[in-house]
Amino acid sequence: MNTLPRLQLPRLARRARKLATAAAVGVTLTLLAACGTPGADLSPLPPREPMAYQLGVGDQLRVTVFNDPRLTGEFRITDTGAIALPLVGAIPAVGRSTTQLERSVEAALKARNLFNDPAVAIEVSEYRPVFVLGMVERGGQTPYQPGMSVLSAVAISGGFNYRAVTDRVSITRIDADGKAREYLGDRQSLLLPGDVVNVYERGL
Repeated sequence: MNTLPRLQLPRLARRARKLATAAAVGVTLTLLAACGTPGADLSPLPPREPMAYQLGVGDQLRVTVFNDPRLTGEFRITDTGAIALPLVGAIPAVGRSTTQLERSVEAALKARNLFNDPAVAIEVSEYRPVFVLGMVERGGQTPYQPGMSVLSAVAISGGFNYRAVTDRVSITRIDADGKAREYLGDRQSLLLPGDVVNVYERGL
């Protein structure tokens, strides 16, 4: 029976190890390709247009009716999409700006003969929260602040954890037509009240 010279055995062993390593790398790359890049199928988050803020369920409003403290106070927009004012009743609020809601309240006061020429001022005293989910230290709801970015929301949630993809996230937002849509965002994307941020998990 033929035998290989002893000097050739180490060479064959090294070559076998190289082939095994190359095969393992190939399998890993194939798996990564199959997994795909998180968020690759999502449209980019559209830039924020300079428009008046649209009110939503959960926003708390400071309503001031001048010369009548009975109607002045803090009111939260309920699940019905309205605020309930004393002596007036429910006023639809979702999807409106504060200026539009001011006009609606003034019209309701006139219709009920409470004022001849009412003057109403409305401001948002507390925005509905954003939600940060996925690979962060403390997922859940986070109080919204004007100008809040993905990175600042993640920081309030304890930061990225060790398994997080840190350069892109998905953002689910209720658009102007009332439908929820999921977009691809990054660390600097600006958020709106009610947004849901999902931090992806790193692959293999």
